[in-house]
Amino acid sequence: MGNDGRVNAPMDNANLSLVERPASRRANVMAATGLTTSLLLAALTVVPAQYAIEGPGPTFDTLSTVDGVPLVQIDGATTYRSSGELRLTTVSVSNASSERFTVGAVLQGFFSPARTVQPVEAVLGTPQDQEASQERNAAQWITSQESATVSALQALGHEVPATVTVVEILDESNAKGVLQVGDVVVGGDGQVFDSYADLTNYLAARQPGDTVTMTVRRDGRERNVTFDLIDVEGQPRMGVTVDPQFDPPIDVTVGIDKVGGPSAGMMFALAIMDQLTSQDELKGARVAGTGVIDVDGQVYPIGGIALKMSGARSAGADYFLAPVENCNEVIGHVPEGLDVYAVDTLDDAYAAIVAIGKNDTSGLPRCGVDTTNE
Repeated sequence: MGNDGRVNAPMDNANLSLVERPASRRANVMAATGLTTSLLLAALTVVPAQYAIEGPGPTFDTLSTVDGVPLVQIDGATTYRSSGELRLTTVSVSNASSERFTVGAVLQGFFSPARTVQPVEAVLGTPQDQEASQERNAAQWITSQESATVSALQALGHEVPATVTVVEILDESNAKGVLQVGDVVVGGDGQVFDSYADLTNYLAARQPGDTVTMTVRRDGRERNVTFDLIDVEGQPRMGVTVDPQFDPPIDVTVGIDKVGGPSAGMMFALAIMDQLTSQDELKGARVAGTGVIDVDGQVYPIGGIALKMSGARSAGADYFLAPVENCNEVIGHVPEGLDVYAVDTLDDAYAAIVAIGKNDTSGLPRCGVDTTNE
């Protein structure tokens, strides 16, 4: 060992050279290539990327509590405990303008089955679009809670009083010049409408082109107006936009403000139905799902369902309820160990959780699977 602490290698006379040879061109090229590669790899870890990465977001059990407060709290009625879980699912979106990540993260996202990567504006739009979207999502979040409450109560046979006001009359409507904005619809053909469901059921029993006589309250007094219903995608419609103001007999409060948009509506409605019935529908089953719901109990499709299924499975869910209209996005993207069932209405979804609790799901519809002969 030399005095400087270095180990002296034994000399091999066959390879010993007293003259240091200059580095070959190949060695220089290799060194330069290695340096370039190192710089590129370094760039992947530090250069912000103008992309948005979508992935599975957190899930929330709508039957659970947060800091001792029920996530869905019901006042004005007797409630019952459940032994299972009903998880709403979300999609998380990160982007370089609000959260620092790198080109390397983007590349990872491209190759991950649980992530999607697109340019920021393709996902979130311009900054102005993003601000408008946040406001819209906040409004839809509130509306979804109201729709969940109304649809759940009606599904259980409760009447939910409503005041139905005309806010717009479409150009194609035969009610134009007959109805007025601000009219309150109180009946039809002698039938009194105590709820919004009374109006929708009244229209559903008719055909496009039928002549109807509607009773409206205008300027403090009632009057009858007559017009023909129009055809909207094969359905009889008045051709007006109405704003129903509901007065539910119970109060429902949702104790979470971290989620926006309408896609949690169905899971909220199921949680309300579960709590208001003495039956233990789930019997310990862990069910997740998603779907926009309207006050009539119709379930509508949502975005990002593949990511939501992935998030549900990661959270321990064994079953997932998906809107029928999302089936084309479900097929081929179901995580291993997750059973997915298709639902079109709140009644379908409630029947599904009851069947799951009974461990008798053979008759439940699946996306792309014929269960009629099972």
